[in-house]
Amino acid sequence: MKSGKTKKIDVQGTEIKVSKAKEQDYISLTDIARHKDPDRTDYIIQNWLRNRNTIEFLGIWEKLNNPHFNPIQFEGFRNKAGLNSFVLTSKQWIEKTNAVGLIAKAGRYGGTFAHKDIAFEFASWISVEFKLYLIKEFQRLQEQEQKSIDWTVRRSLTKINYRIHTDAVKAHLIPEHLTDKQISYVYAEEADVLNMALFGKTAKQWRDENPYEKGNIRDYANVSQLVCLANLENLNSVFINEGIEQSIRLQKLNQIAIGQMKILLEEHVTKQLSDKKNGAGLDVGE
Repeated sequence: MKSGKTKKIDVQGTEIKVSKAKEQDYISLTDIARHKDPDRTDYIIQNWLRNRNTIEFLGIWEKLNNPHFNPIQFEGFRNKAGLNSFVLTSKQWIEKTNAVGLIAKAGRYGGTFAHKDIAFEFASWISVEFKLYLIKEFQRLQEQEQKSIDWTVRRSLTKINYRIHTDAVKAHLIPEHLTDKQISYVYAEEADVLNMALFGKTAKQWRDENPYEKGNIRDYANVSQLVCLANLENLNSVFINEGIEQSIRLQKLNQIAIGQMKILLEEHVTKQLSDKKNGAGLDVGE
């Protein structure tokens, strides 16, 4: 998740906002409080903050994670905590102690946010059951983000390898004084060598079969295909440098693609079966 970007998770029917600040995850305490009483969220947070156990927890967390924390102001709050006259808002806590564990936001996605460690503690104060569901949904969000990052990295890898591959084509297959059209044709032909080896069709054939789809055949490849494609691009560059003619390269690459995809798919199925055994379920869309 990018810094400042807000996402939402559903916890027992309550929408909870999750935001990124200073490379850390912050969860909306206002949304968590809404699960208990949607009309008195500020009061619920203040009631939690005036608790002595809460003040001590926040103070210890800040001492561990914030070198600029003001311990003198913290001691003042701790001494008053629990008294009937003691009132503390998140804004007061932040301003007086230089705290970083809480954030007070204004605007459409505003409210009080807390570092995930603190948010889980607040959720436990609201309801132990709710805390457990919150942790579960938060972990699910992190897993989804990690999958997205992994796919982006693999897609970037194929683009980098494609640059290496096209440089090899330019150096070894393109004679002098070719026209732009001829150069383009050679590039397209080499790209289709990989497409044929892995997908069994050229880019044009795929477009003709999928006239309403955006992008190209590689944009619809799964993770296993992208990994295999990255390997094929490297190998094809080596074959080009060795002067192997295209028809032979295509045959070699096709055999390699078949072998690699069998291994990749077997590993994927084995992992899925293991996940299912552990209760994660199968994800056939990967």
